[in-house]
Amino acid sequence: MAIPRYRSRHGPALLSAGFRPFFLLSAAWASLAIPMWVVAFAGQVPLPTALPPVVWHVHEMVFGFAAATVAGFLLTAIPNWTGRMPLQGGPLAVLAVLWLSGRVAMLLSSCIGAGATAALDLAFPLAFLGVIAREIIAGHNWRNLPMVAALACLLGGNALVHLGAVGLADTEAVGNRIGVATLLMLISFVGGRIIPSFTRNWLVKQRPDVRPPAAFNWLDRVALAVSAIALAFWVLAPNGAVMPWACVAAGVADGLRLACWRGLATLREPMLWVLHLGYGWLAIGFLLLGLDTVVPWLPQTTALHALTVGAVGCMTLAVMTRATLGHTGRPVTAGAGTTTIFGLVTLAALLRLLAPFGGAEYATLLWLAAIAWSGAFGLFALLYLPVLAFPRTGRDATPRPI
Repeated sequence: MAIPRYRSRHGPALLSAGFRPFFLLSAAWASLAIPMWVVAFAGQVPLPTALPPVVWHVHEMVFGFAAATVAGFLLTAIPNWTGRMPLQGGPLAVLAVLWLSGRVAMLLSSCIGAGATAALDLAFPLAFLGVIAREIIAGHNWRNLPMVAALACLLGGNALVHLGAVGLADTEAVGNRIGVATLLMLISFVGGRIIPSFTRNWLVKQRPDVRPPAAFNWLDRVALAVSAIALAFWVLAPNGAVMPWACVAAGVADGLRLACWRGLATLREPMLWVLHLGYGWLAIGFLLLGLDTVVPWLPQTTALHALTVGAVGCMTLAVMTRATLGHTGRPVTAGAGTTTIFGLVTLAALLRLLAPFGGAEYATLLWLAAIAWSGAFGLFALLYLPVLAFPRTGRDATPRPI
């Protein structure tokens, strides 16, 4: 990733670039919210939220954790795309505070009421949509207008969850599905740009004997279109006859797309194979979602967790580590700590998929999956805190891989 121009400033390093506060907040919330959910799911300690625990869990993973990762990515990438100066300092702090306010409000919604919770939680996605739309329009960056559409979908899905919470409509489930579908479409759209690009650049330098991935072609267009159709059916008609076959088609198309990106040639570089793995979970999740509807052999939550814990979890950590290292001038390569992060999130996805087969050990496997997930994101927060929160010093001129 190219490093955008930054204004000269003397404030906290944490507010010098969008990825710094939002990647740190995203990882911290991901590591805390899952154990909270498992404790509530086990009936040990009730959460002080007015939402049903399952609705709160999905909402906070989508509109809390994942939305913060999207914010960190877009606030860092868009200055590259538009040539405009990035958001820094006070305005960036306001966005971060709005996001934090939403998390507190959602957790304490039984205390403050559904209306106040909705106002506090929707303030961040509304403000963020305005910021990104302004930057893309001002920079005449029409190619990336789909990002504005994606943020509008996230805002709309979040609003539907709150519409259900205040008792005006039964829309919590469809709102959460819109949020999940938007994240998966972003993985398909953005992953289709960065995975072959980064792979191509690495292969040219490290494996010139391997033919690099082809440029964007008809297969990419088909995979994007089929994925969008499958997700639309899953959101609007999850029990319809078309949805499972559309999901199977999306899984096959994404699998073929991934096979063209030469992922097996990147196994010695964790920063690359984790991107391929994350996209692979997308293809597997689509296949499971479709096949399970036709021949029900797994709880549908298994397919959903392949898409969320697997695809979203792997891809968010892949993007956060790569962007943090690249945009702080460090080598974009994985040390033992970063490789462990990737291993833990992969283990979390596998354990969560195996849990339904555990019988009496279901709760144990669920806890182990939660520990692995929290370990991955907690380790990211711990290892990358000095990089994200503090400025570079002279001693950091040639830092070792994290």
